[in-house]
Amino acid sequence: MLALVPLARLVAGVFTDRLGANPIEVITRATGEWTLILLLVALTVTPLRRLTGLNWLLRLRRMLGLTAFFYGCLHLVTYLWLDQFFDLAAIAKDIVKRPFITAGFTAFLLLLPLAITSTDAMVRRLGGRRWLALHRLAYVATAIGVVHYWWLVKADVREPLFYAVILAVLLAMRLAWRRTAAVAARRSAAQAAIERAEYGPR
Repeated sequence: MLALVPLARLVAGVFTDRLGANPIEVITRATGEWTLILLLVALTVTPLRRLTGLNWLLRLRRMLGLTAFFYGCLHLVTYLWLDQFFDLAAIAKDIVKRPFITAGFTAFLLLLPLAITSTDAMVRRLGGRRWLALHRLAYVATAIGVVHYWWLVKADVREPLFYAVILAVLLAMRLAWRRTAAVAARRSAAQAAIERAEYGPR
């Protein structure tokens, strides 16, 4: 319900004429920014669970990711419909000539397979390992989303910089944990080899 509050505010703004002189720009910016925010919140779930031990947080991750994709769809539809009126030639020209549009489309295309494979049935079909490997694209899509926002604002980059720092921290934590796990695995394997050499097979 909280994740739908931004959408409710936009709808209320449309009906009460409170979106300013350029409501299309307001809707486009808001849906894009909430896509990025919810992606970052979804990516925060696992580190927060590891730090706090609150395993129930994992139940929120899929819902947050799908809600982020929903806002991404609204962001894209706003651009295609309200901004470009489904003018395919103009859209294609935009994608080629405007880097931030190219980045935005790329991020959306990366999120699409993640949304499609978000069901339990797809997890079983792909297998846990392959599913997890595929869903690491969420980090790539979010990084491209930050670049999309950065290139869009051009001058005042404080907000995209803030999101970039959050993403960098999340990535650093993930890499640190993977490195720690790899070191622990190597030590365990080395200890097992030493024990086999000293005492023989058991």
